[in-house]
Amino acid sequence: MDEFMQAAIDEAKQGRLEGGIPIGSVLVKDGEILGRGRNKRVQEGDPITHAEIDCLRNAGRIGTYKGTTLYSTLMPCYLCAGAVVQFGIKKVIVGESRTFPGAKDFMVSRGVEVIDLGLDECEEMMSNFIQEMPELWNEDIGK
Repeated sequence: MDEFMQAAIDEAKQGRLEGGIPIGSVLVKDGEILGRGRNKRVQEGDPITHAEIDCLRNAGRIGTYKGTTLYSTLMPCYLCAGAVVQFGIKKVIVGESRTFPGAKDFMVSRGVEVIDLGLDECEEMMSNFIQEMPELWNEDIGK
């Protein structure tokens, strides 16, 4: 397991322990984690605090996102994909997209390389959560 994806998975697990949605993210540049985040919509009562947004906030102002890679346990939604495109992040590595296809095509159409690892651990984490809390999941993705 890639250490950066493992860090994103650890964020997702922590989010679930806090009563939130198990999605985690890390921003990496030159082999160093610049920011970590998890979906905190439930914990903070903020519909915008998705894992990738929390990660970018925690990274702070880094000047440029050139050469960064965003890791996420789940394919980013359009909100988070918009942030990826806006900040010029050119590579996104995701744990899985089977439980939620997200906005891959949007990112790819704007020059972002998207790598889907198809990790069973990430899929099981989301599948279990969706089965246990479908109302919360549907609320989070706007259905």
